Amino acid sequence: MYEVWPLEACCAYVLIVTAVYWVSEAVPLGAAALVPAFLYPLFGVLKSSEVAAEYCKDTTLLLMGVICLAASIEKWNLHKRIALRMVMIAGAKPGMLVLGFMCCTVFLSMWLSNTSTTAMVMPIAEAVLQQLISTGVADTQEDSETVEGLSFGEARKAISIPEPKKEKESKNSRYPTKRDHMICKCLSLSITYAATIGGLITITGTSTNLIFAEQFNNRYPDAKVINFGTWFIFSFPIAIIMLLLTWVWLHFLFLGCNFRETCSLSKKRKTRREMLSERKIHDEYIKLGPISYPEVVTGVFFILMTLLWFTREPGFVPGWTSLFEKKGYRTDATVSVLLGFLLFLIPARRPFSRAPRTTAGGGSTEKDPDPLAPMITWKDFQNLMPWEIVILVGGGYALAAGCKVSGLSVWIGRQLEPMSGLPPWMVTLLACLLVSAVTEFASNPATLTVFLPILSALSETLKINPLHTLIPATMCVSFGVMLPVGNPPNAIVFSYGHVQISDMVKAGFGVNLIGVLVVMLAITTWGVPLFNLTEFPDWAVDRNITGSL
Repeated sequence: MYEVWPLEACCAYVLIVTAVYWVSEAVPLGAAALVPAFLYPLFGVLKSSEVAAEYCKDTTLLLMGVICLAASIEKWNLHKRIALRMVMIAGAKPGMLVLGFMCCTVFLSMWLSNTSTTAMVMPIAEAVLQQLISTGVADTQEDSETVEGLSFGEARKAISIPEPKKEKESKNSRYPTKRDHMICKCLSLSITYAATIGGLITITGTSTNLIFAEQFNNRYPDAKVINFGTWFIFSFPIAIIMLLLTWVWLHFLFLGCNFRETCSLSKKRKTRREMLSERKIHDEYIKLGPISYPEVVTGVFFILMTLLWFTREPGFVPGWTSLFEKKGYRTDATVSVLLGFLLFLIPARRPFSRAPRTTAGGGSTEKDPDPLAPMITWKDFQNLMPWEIVILVGGGYALAAGCKVSGLSVWIGRQLEPMSGLPPWMVTLLACLLVSAVTEFASNPATLTVFLPILSALSETLKINPLHTLIPATMCVSFGVMLPVGNPPNAIVFSYGHVQISDMVKAGFGVNLIGVLVVMLAITTWGVPLFNLTEFPDWAVDRNITGSL
């Protein structure tokens, strides 16, 4: 009965049903991603074996290897050591403190998921904020009263200076002053925004980057232009510009325009509150103890994975894959899985050492009878592995395969032909604005999965390099930062109670606007020579001809 329907209509029905489940979240996202697995075979769009093959791709293995490294980083508290050290370097001045936390969050989010990074950094930030609240001293006019040439102990005794009146919060507020509340809001929001920015930098930084890479490589197998190196070169300047502009925006919104006072690097201009905050951060770092052997191993693997990714096919010089006779067999996933596997083999105890194995906090684990216990266990891996994201990504691949086989993507492209009169930058801008608006209310992976086939067909129809629209849309889908439901990092930060929804909407709108403008700047400047965006490439021409046939 169902086979009398056109394949395009059957595929469109499956796509709409899956999209409705994703947007409404009536069922878990992973469960909704299984809809193509049974509807495509029932409608005769794809065989069951063909659909099943779409749920495990090269990017799945890439993610598994990265999660192995992330599990080791989290298990041995390397992330905490990095975060605290970077904040100690930045200092406790409100402006510099926020920038320090943002920098360390961006760095960690490059390699860990945005959610994991936010969950790791927020407790550290909360400890600093609680120290700020407990001192009861606001960073207002009294902060300009500096303590010069005094030790920390002497500074605590210097309380005879008359204090001007402080702008008190309401009686029921847990914040001594409104200024303290503003600092808490600024620091909390800066972490979720920094996690989003950091996720843009690497192809493994967030699930949406992986979705784009796999769908693009599946649709255009002859492209060979998207890899870890090219993505990093394009996205790193975007992240740096966004980081600085976002910091300036948050500072202006919550801390005012007095950057000189809140960002001074002078060690002589420190208030009592800032000294106590620095002492708190320093004490937390001391608790970690000396750097341990597992931390060193994890750091070495971290650097090694990055170098092997960069040097696989850098483009401007032959990569290490040129040493092998057969080409095209080794990808970033090969490196990721190899190093991830080795973490299950390498013992966490230093070789030839009789001393008991120590943790990152300096504690002994003498209760562990196994001297050959590995760096990570399968349980450590399982605790971090986002299987729902794996299935969700697989569902996106299945939908894309159905659109290709049924001809739905070609049909959609023909309906969009009236837009052929628009310049490429206008098409890209409209795509960015549409995607960033939808993703405020729907999950980022689901939004991108729905839009990628449509934008690919649009680009082919308008004879625009598909990368001109796909890359900006992939980045802008991460800018769902205006509501707690926009993404998990937002929800984590919101749960700490320092910010209200109105604060997130106000600050998030500015960050969203900054993101879209910076991405548009990138795709129209350094993105043009990097991806040769001025021409409609041969690999897209071949795909367009094949799809039309």
